[in-house]
Amino acid sequence: MTSLPSATDPLLRSFRLGRLTLRNRIFSSSHAPAYNTDGTPSERYAAYHEEKAKGGIGMTMIGGSSNVSIDSASLWGQLDYSTDAIIEPLGVMVDRIHQHGAAVMSQLTHMGRRNVSNDGDWLPLVAPSSIREPMHRCWPKEMEHSDIRRIVSDFAAAARRAREARLDGVELCATSHLIDQFWTPLANQRTDEYGGSLDNRLRFTFEVIDAIRDAVGDDLLLGIRMIGDEDQPGGLRREESAEIAIRLAESGSLDFLNITSSSLSTDAGLSKAIPPSGTPLMPYVDMAAAIKMSVDIPVLHATRITDLSSARHAIEAGLVDLVGMTRAHIADPHIVAKLERGDEARIRVCVGASHCINRLHFGMDSLCVQNPATGRELFIHQLTSPTTGPTRRVVVVGAGPAGLEAARVCAERGHHVVLFEAQGRVGGQVVLAARASERQAELAGIIGWLEAEVLLAGADVRLDSPVDAADVLAERPDIVIVATGGSPDTSFLDNGSELVNTTWDVLSGSIRPTGSVLIFDDRGSEPAPSVAEFLAVRGVGPIELVTPDRLVGHDLAATIGPAYLKMLYEHHVVMTTDHRLVGIEQQDSRLAAVLRNEHTGKTSVRVVDRVVTETGVVPNDGLYRELRDISANRGIIDIDALRRGGAQPQAASGFTLFRVGDAIAGRDIAAAIFDSRRLCQNL
Repeated sequence: MTSLPSATDPLLRSFRLGRLTLRNRIFSSSHAPAYNTDGTPSERYAAYHEEKAKGGIGMTMIGGSSNVSIDSASLWGQLDYSTDAIIEPLGVMVDRIHQHGAAVMSQLTHMGRRNVSNDGDWLPLVAPSSIREPMHRCWPKEMEHSDIRRIVSDFAAAARRAREARLDGVELCATSHLIDQFWTPLANQRTDEYGGSLDNRLRFTFEVIDAIRDAVGDDLLLGIRMIGDEDQPGGLRREESAEIAIRLAESGSLDFLNITSSSLSTDAGLSKAIPPSGTPLMPYVDMAAAIKMSVDIPVLHATRITDLSSARHAIEAGLVDLVGMTRAHIADPHIVAKLERGDEARIRVCVGASHCINRLHFGMDSLCVQNPATGRELFIHQLTSPTTGPTRRVVVVGAGPAGLEAARVCAERGHHVVLFEAQGRVGGQVVLAARASERQAELAGIIGWLEAEVLLAGADVRLDSPVDAADVLAERPDIVIVATGGSPDTSFLDNGSELVNTTWDVLSGSIRPTGSVLIFDDRGSEPAPSVAEFLAVRGVGPIELVTPDRLVGHDLAATIGPAYLKMLYEHHVVMTTDHRLVGIEQQDSRLAAVLRNEHTGKTSVRVVDRVVTETGVVPNDGLYRELRDISANRGIIDIDALRRGGAQPQAASGFTLFRVGDAIAGRDIAAAIFDSRRLCQNL
């Protein structure tokens, strides 16, 4: 990848947005990573956005789905603009972002029916009509005229608070929220002046816009983020959405439009609006470009713009005015800084794993699968700092994601690092996962970035080098980090463990199944359905996917799960829930798999040609155990120091021993990289 000179790169050109001059064409769109607890910006939240400003971004939009009314409850730690309590802490955060040269705006919304009524203050939801949203599953009250007047006033009051906090602007949210719930026939069946014709359905929106302008005048930029195509039966199509965009622009009251798609009211819609890996880049930029051609105000767009080549094309071709690289900045908040200094090739590119958004839908905070510093800036710095202590000799065993991250961080700190890997290439389990399907292939980018950075930092990488304790000790190490990963576990069976194959066997090519296959999944995430796809596209079948969970893909949330379910249905994979594989017996040339119902205890038998299992891994901890009793620390870690990313005690003599990733316990890529980052950043 080559970088354009900073002076000519279209992404680095300044842009006039209303009265505001942005230093470049890249922004981060509003989102809610669940870092706030009381409706005001936490220190963690401020540091997260400040890091992007330090990294050179032109504008960061904060406050995804920030609520303006008390009957719009916070589900993901959103900011709360319904009281003056927001003003002072928000102002402090805004000032911190401004001091690094970035502009900052916030989203404002009332979520309407896109919410729950049995949490928070237990207030009834309100919406244009009493129609339940499929995703959140609560019935709203049909808004009375008094509700409309109250919420219009709440929007105006929220904008006033935003102005007092010194924000550069606000963005109204019309992505299946209250504003565009009035627009769509799927949520608005009113027969009064707020329903029916497009003029009527836009009435509430213009009342909100006018009230905000009356409250703050031109002191704040004002825009709207809107869906360009609901892509739902009976919903708004591109033509009507484009007409709405034109009317909004022609009002003269807005400074920009931010175009996105599609409806967020269903799991399937959300998975399209926040598309994961394996889907096309910039899938809706043509929709935004079509609207840009029809309006005379700036158009912003952010959907799966993960790399600078795509972003550069969108700007250079005049498709949009500003490109949103939101998940891209979760993966690497220093994108612009690296671009400016000619280090475009060192940008950690988002792989679309959807770990960040998947966690939110399980009630957790948003984190990155490959960058453990994002969201943890208060105790893990985005940039590795050189050691101020003695240079040590560090031996890392295993070059999966945990071992690579350990080697990278230690080498960047200035230590002498030797990295042993038994295989002929780095990557470990991630290499196998990336082989499964096109939707998994981008995971290889995690390993590609780590490998390049390890080599750039000067680590001595030794492939095809299985080692034992004597080999490690021969390096005379000060620190040994065991990152030997894990191996598939088949010990759960009552009988027949020698008759099964694992997902690793399939993806490595050591077996090539034919005929009927039963896949048993006791993990609930991507590996088992990925292998089902791997086999199905190669003509293997019939396939049955069995899980003891009550759902297939139990741990796959709305942005990932629907795509896998669609694939399984299209390939006619039989999905059997609530059943556990307990044993296998040989039956002539075939296998009899015994399943037990998790609830009734009754057993049934499937006769198939192959049984493939995915039940996680058990640690490969033999080397660790060999070294433990002769290490200075006996392998003991200061767990409180690890928790806060602090320094581990170092022995005066001998070597200190640690282990990371699946060598401790079977977890995932994010946990493996996080283990190594916080362990090694102060070694």
